[in-house]
Amino acid sequence: MGYIDFVSSLHKQTKRDYIGRVIKDNKAECAKIAKEYGYDYWDGDRKYGYGGYQYDGRWKAVAEEIVKHYHLKSGQHVLDVGCGKAYLLYELTQVVPGLKVTGIDKSKYALEHAKEEVKEYLELGEAQKLPYKDNSFDLVISLTTLHNLKVYDLKKAVQEIERVSKGNSYIMVESFRNDEEEVNMLYWQLTCASYYSVEEWEWLYREWGYTGDYSFIFFE
Repeated sequence: MGYIDFVSSLHKQTKRDYIGRVIKDNKAECAKIAKEYGYDYWDGDRKYGYGGYQYDGRWKAVAEEIVKHYHLKSGQHVLDVGCGKAYLLYELTQVVPGLKVTGIDKSKYALEHAKEEVKEYLELGEAQKLPYKDNSFDLVISLTTLHNLKVYDLKKAVQEIERVSKGNSYIMVESFRNDEEEVNMLYWQLTCASYYSVEEWEWLYREWGYTGDYSFIFFE
């Protein structure tokens, strides 16, 4: 199990008004709508989620780093757990022609509006119940997804990722290193159900037998 950061530089490009999200909107109502993971969450007003999540090529650099680190080659198979609109999976296929990809997500809206080139490789499902055989994938990735699960489903999801991977996996979730980041995260998040510090996440991974790589994004 190792720490490797592919996403922080991308995450830091977005400016966030933490206090504004709490005092300007009915955050409880916004969170309720966001957790439906429909139009409002992906392409509606910013107070419900992404505020419009369209393909713009931002994931290409992340895909290149993932390919380089895991030495991905044509014919290998990558699974994205919580793939959303599958922009990262699409970029992986562009960086490595012939790479096989599969994506799974609980959002029907996201899958219906996913990148057309990889849409046929996506399916509706849950992270804690992956419909794949043991050791099916050369790499399993999950970005900004697992923190949305309650701890009992979180444990299942982590162990499912371990089960279907041949050895390489990468999980990235939201976390915090200090009081300020914890408060910012609580102010900003809409769908998060598992709030853990870095040390707590690392402890949980060890307890649950996760052997893959991991990283975090922080709300500084």
